[in-house]
Amino acid sequence: MTRHPARDGSPCSRSRQAPLPALEVQAVGKSYGTGAVAVHALRAVDLEIAEGELLVLLGPSGSGKSTLLNILGGLDRPSEGRIVFRGQDLTAMNEASLTRYRRDHVGFVFQFYNLIPSLTTRENVALVTEIARNPMRPEEALGLVGLEKRLDHFPAQLSGGEQQRVAIARAIAKRPHLLLCDEPTGALDSKTGVLVLEAIEHVNTELGTTTALITHNAPIAALADRVIALADGRIAEMRINPARAPARSITW
Repeated sequence: MTRHPARDGSPCSRSRQAPLPALEVQAVGKSYGTGAVAVHALRAVDLEIAEGELLVLLGPSGSGKSTLLNILGGLDRPSEGRIVFRGQDLTAMNEASLTRYRRDHVGFVFQFYNLIPSLTTRENVALVTEIARNPMRPEEALGLVGLEKRLDHFPAQLSGGEQQRVAIARAIAKRPHLLLCDEPTGALDSKTGVLVLEAIEHVNTELGTTTALITHNAPIAALADRVIALADGRIAEMRINPARAPARSITW
Protein backbone atom coordinates (compact mmCIF):
# COMPACT_ATOMS: atom_id res chain seq x y z
CA MET A 1 0.00 0.00 0.00
CA THR A 2 1.45 3.35 -1.03
CA ARG A 3 0.91 6.86 0.16
CA HIS A 4 -1.35 9.05 -1.90
CA PRO A 5 0.12 12.09 -3.65
CA ALA A 6 -0.22 15.50 -2.10
CA ARG A 7 -3.63 17.13 -2.48
CA ASP A 8 -2.31 19.60 -5.03
CA GLY A 9 -1.33 16.70 -7.28
CA SER A 10 2.41 17.02 -6.80
CA PRO A 11 4.44 13.96 -5.76
CA CYS A 12 5.27 13.43 -2.11
CA SER A 13 8.80 12.26 -2.86
CA ARG A 14 11.18 13.68 -0.30
CA SER A 15 14.11 12.72 -2.52
CA ARG A 16 13.20 15.49 -4.96
CA GLN A 17 12.26 18.25 -2.57
CA ALA A 18 11.25 18.13 1.07
CA PRO A 19 7.61 19.30 1.31
CA LEU A 20 6.57 22.04 3.63
CA PRO A 21 5.23 20.74 6.94
CA ALA A 22 1.48 20.59 7.30
CA LEU A 23 1.83 22.29 10.68
CA GLU A 24 4.62 24.19 12.40
CA VAL A 25 4.51 24.79 16.14
CA GLN A 26 6.95 27.57 16.96
CA ALA A 27 7.84 28.21 20.63
CA VAL A 28 4.22 27.79 21.65
CA GLY A 29 3.23 28.38 25.24
CA LYS A 30 -0.19 28.39 26.89
CA SER A 31 -0.92 29.79 30.33
CA TYR A 32 -4.11 30.10 32.32
CA GLY A 33 -4.32 32.77 35.00
CA THR A 34 -1.64 35.30 35.91
CA GLY A 35 1.12 35.85 38.42
CA ALA A 36 1.82 33.30 41.11
CA VAL A 37 -1.37 31.35 40.37
CA ALA A 38 -0.69 30.97 36.63
CA VAL A 39 -0.91 27.44 35.26
CA HIS A 40 1.46 26.72 32.36
CA ALA A 41 -0.19 24.08 30.18
CA LEU A 42 2.46 24.37 27.44
CA ARG A 43 6.00 25.70 27.64
CA ALA A 44 7.95 26.71 24.51
CA VAL A 45 6.89 23.74 22.38
CA ASP A 46 8.57 23.42 18.97
CA LEU A 47 7.25 20.82 16.55
CA GLU A 48 6.76 20.18 12.85
CA ILE A 49 4.14 17.75 11.55
CA ALA A 50 4.65 16.48 8.01
CA GLU A 51 1.95 16.15 5.38
CA GLY A 52 0.30 12.75 5.70
CA GLU A 53 2.03 11.91 8.97
CA LEU A 54 0.35 9.90 11.70
CA LEU A 55 1.58 11.40 14.95
CA VAL A 56 0.79 9.96 18.38
CA LEU A 57 0.91 12.20 21.44
CA LEU A 58 1.56 10.37 24.70
CA GLY A 59 1.66 11.63 28.25
CA PRO A 60 -0.15 11.64 31.58
CA SER A 61 -3.14 13.82 32.41
CA GLY A 62 -2.07 17.43 32.65
CA SER A 63 0.93 17.03 30.39
CA GLY A 64 -0.48 19.44 27.76
CA LYS A 65 -1.67 16.98 25.10
CA SER A 66 -5.25 18.25 24.78
CA THR A 67 -4.16 21.87 25.01
CA LEU A 68 -1.75 21.36 22.12
CA LEU A 69 -4.37 19.54 20.03
CA ASN A 70 -6.94 22.28 20.64
CA ILE A 71 -4.45 24.91 19.53
CA LEU A 72 -3.56 22.92 16.39
CA GLY A 73 -7.26 22.68 15.56
CA GLY A 74 -7.99 26.36 16.07
CA LEU A 75 -10.20 25.72 19.11
CA ASP A 76 -7.84 27.67 21.36
CA ARG A 77 -5.09 30.24 20.95
CA PRO A 78 -1.56 30.08 22.38
CA SER A 79 -0.43 32.64 24.91
CA GLU A 80 2.86 32.93 23.04
CA GLY A 81 4.48 31.53 19.90
CA ARG A 82 2.98 30.73 16.51
CA ILE A 83 1.05 27.94 14.77
CA VAL A 84 1.57 27.87 11.00
CA PHE A 85 -0.64 25.77 8.72
CA ARG A 86 0.72 25.45 5.18
CA GLY A 87 2.37 28.84 5.44
CA GLN A 88 -0.60 30.57 7.12
CA ASP A 89 -0.14 31.94 10.61
CA LEU A 90 -3.16 30.74 12.58
CA THR A 91 -2.25 32.92 15.53
CA ALA A 92 -2.73 36.02 13.39
CA MET A 93 -6.21 35.03 12.23
CA ASN A 94 -9.40 36.61 13.50
CA GLU A 95 -12.27 34.48 14.77
CA ALA A 96 -14.02 34.33 11.39
CA SER A 97 -10.85 33.08 9.69
CA LEU A 98 -10.28 30.48 12.39
CA THR A 99 -13.85 29.26 11.92
CA ARG A 100 -13.19 28.82 8.20
CA TYR A 101 -9.94 27.00 9.00
CA ARG A 102 -11.78 24.54 11.26
CA ARG A 103 -14.61 24.08 8.77
CA ASP A 104 -12.50 23.63 5.66
CA HIS A 105 -9.38 21.87 6.92
CA VAL A 106 -9.88 20.12 10.27
CA GLY A 107 -11.76 17.02 11.34
CA PHE A 108 -12.15 16.33 15.07
CA VAL A 109 -12.72 13.04 16.87
CA PHE A 110 -13.25 13.16 20.62
CA GLN A 111 -13.59 10.57 23.36
CA PHE A 112 -17.37 10.88 23.31
CA TYR A 113 -19.15 10.33 20.03
CA ASN A 114 -21.68 13.22 20.07
CA LEU A 115 -23.99 11.51 17.59
CA ILE A 116 -27.58 12.69 17.25
CA PRO A 117 -29.75 9.81 18.55
CA SER A 118 -32.70 10.51 16.26
CA LEU A 119 -30.61 10.36 13.09
CA THR A 120 -29.32 7.26 11.32
CA THR A 121 -25.64 6.58 10.77
CA ARG A 122 -25.90 7.95 7.23
CA GLU A 123 -27.76 11.06 8.40
CA ASN A 124 -25.26 11.80 11.18
CA VAL A 125 -22.45 11.84 8.61
CA ALA A 126 -24.53 13.80 6.10
CA LEU A 127 -24.74 16.71 8.56
CA VAL A 128 -21.09 17.45 7.77
CA THR A 129 -21.28 16.81 4.04
CA GLU A 130 -24.02 19.42 3.69
CA ILE A 131 -21.69 22.25 4.76
CA ALA A 132 -18.36 21.02 3.33
CA ARG A 133 -16.85 22.38 0.13
CA ASN A 134 -15.83 19.05 -1.42
CA PRO A 135 -17.35 16.27 0.65
CA MET A 136 -17.38 12.56 0.00
CA ARG A 137 -20.68 10.73 0.07
CA PRO A 138 -21.71 9.53 3.57
CA GLU A 139 -21.72 5.98 2.22
CA GLU A 140 -18.11 6.35 1.09
CA ALA A 141 -16.96 7.75 4.42
CA LEU A 142 -18.72 4.99 6.34
CA GLY A 143 -17.22 2.40 4.02
CA LEU A 144 -13.73 3.63 4.90
CA VAL A 145 -14.36 2.74 8.55
CA GLY A 146 -16.05 -0.58 7.80
CA LEU A 147 -19.66 0.42 8.42
CA GLU A 148 -21.09 0.17 4.93
CA LYS A 149 -23.66 -2.35 6.21
CA ARG A 150 -24.85 -0.12 9.08
CA LEU A 151 -25.99 2.92 7.08
CA ASP A 152 -29.58 2.98 8.31
CA HIS A 153 -28.99 2.03 11.93
CA PHE A 154 -29.52 4.51 14.75
CA PRO A 155 -26.79 5.15 17.35
CA ALA A 156 -28.68 3.11 19.98
CA GLN A 157 -28.45 0.10 17.65
CA LEU A 158 -24.64 0.34 17.44
CA SER A 159 -21.89 -0.75 19.79
CA GLY A 160 -19.59 1.85 21.36
CA GLY A 161 -16.85 1.06 18.86
CA GLU A 162 -19.25 1.38 15.95
CA GLN A 163 -20.48 4.73 17.23
CA GLN A 164 -16.91 5.97 17.44
CA ARG A 165 -16.28 4.82 13.89
CA VAL A 166 -19.35 6.79 12.82
CA ALA A 167 -17.77 9.81 14.52
CA ILE A 168 -14.58 9.18 12.53
CA ALA A 169 -16.57 8.89 9.29
CA ARG A 170 -18.31 12.17 10.11
CA ALA A 171 -14.93 13.84 10.71
CA ILE A 172 -13.39 12.63 7.44
CA ALA A 173 -16.44 13.10 5.21
CA LYS A 174 -15.45 16.69 4.45
CA ARG A 175 -12.00 15.47 3.32
CA PRO A 176 -10.05 17.37 5.99
CA HIS A 177 -6.36 17.99 5.63
CA LEU A 178 -5.98 17.42 9.38
CA LEU A 179 -7.60 14.76 11.55
CA LEU A 180 -7.22 15.48 15.27
CA CYS A 181 -8.23 12.73 17.68
CA ASP A 182 -8.42 13.29 21.44
CA GLU A 183 -8.52 9.97 23.33
CA PRO A 184 -10.82 8.31 20.76
CA THR A 185 -10.62 4.97 22.60
CA GLY A 186 -10.90 6.34 26.14
CA ALA A 187 -14.47 5.09 26.61
CA LEU A 188 -13.91 1.71 24.95
CA ASP A 189 -12.55 -1.67 26.00
CA SER A 190 -9.17 -2.66 24.58
CA LYS A 191 -10.47 -4.99 21.85
CA THR A 192 -12.96 -2.43 20.56
CA GLY A 193 -10.33 0.29 20.86
CA VAL A 194 -8.06 -1.63 18.50
CA LEU A 195 -10.77 -1.63 15.82
CA VAL A 196 -11.23 2.13 16.18
CA LEU A 197 -7.49 2.79 15.98
CA GLU A 198 -7.14 0.58 12.93
CA ALA A 199 -9.95 2.58 11.30
CA ILE A 200 -8.02 5.82 11.98
CA GLU A 201 -4.83 4.29 10.59
CA HIS A 202 -6.69 3.09 7.48
CA VAL A 203 -8.06 6.59 6.87
CA ASN A 204 -4.59 8.08 7.29
CA THR A 205 -3.15 5.65 4.74
CA GLU A 206 -5.99 5.80 2.21
CA LEU A 207 -6.63 9.55 2.24
CA GLY A 208 -3.17 10.81 3.17
CA THR A 209 -4.75 12.86 5.95
CA THR A 210 -2.30 14.39 8.42
CA THR A 211 -3.33 12.84 11.73
CA ALA A 212 -2.52 13.63 15.35
CA LEU A 213 -3.82 11.21 17.96
CA ILE A 214 -3.81 11.67 21.74
CA THR A 215 -3.73 8.63 23.97
CA HIS A 216 -2.63 7.37 27.38
CA ASN A 217 -1.92 3.93 25.92
CA ALA A 218 1.69 3.43 24.88
CA PRO A 219 1.00 0.29 22.71
CA ILE A 220 -0.90 2.52 20.29
CA ALA A 221 2.49 3.92 19.29
CA ALA A 222 2.83 0.89 17.00
CA LEU A 223 0.49 2.72 14.61
CA ALA A 224 2.44 5.94 14.43
CA ASP A 225 5.03 7.35 12.07
CA ARG A 226 6.29 9.31 15.07
CA VAL A 227 5.60 9.43 18.80
CA ILE A 228 5.81 12.58 20.91
CA ALA A 229 5.81 12.21 24.70
CA LEU A 230 4.76 15.29 26.66
CA ALA A 231 5.44 16.01 30.33
CA ASP A 232 4.74 19.21 32.27
CA GLY A 233 3.86 21.08 29.10
CA ARG A 234 7.11 20.24 27.30
CA ILE A 235 8.21 17.67 24.74
CA ALA A 236 10.02 15.09 26.85
CA GLU A 237 10.76 12.56 24.11
CA MET A 238 10.39 12.19 20.36
CA ARG A 239 10.92 8.98 18.44
CA ILE A 240 10.35 7.76 14.90
CA ASN A 241 8.81 4.37 14.25
CA PRO A 242 10.85 2.87 11.36
CA ALA A 243 8.82 -0.33 11.48
CA ARG A 244 5.54 1.28 10.44
CA ALA A 245 4.33 -0.82 7.53
CA PRO A 246 1.03 -1.47 5.72
CA ALA A 247 0.29 -4.59 7.78
CA ARG A 248 0.40 -3.72 11.47
CA SER A 249 -1.31 -4.91 14.58
CA ILE A 250 -1.52 -3.59 18.12
CA THR A 251 -0.49 -5.71 21.09
CA TRP A 252 -1.93 -4.63 24.42
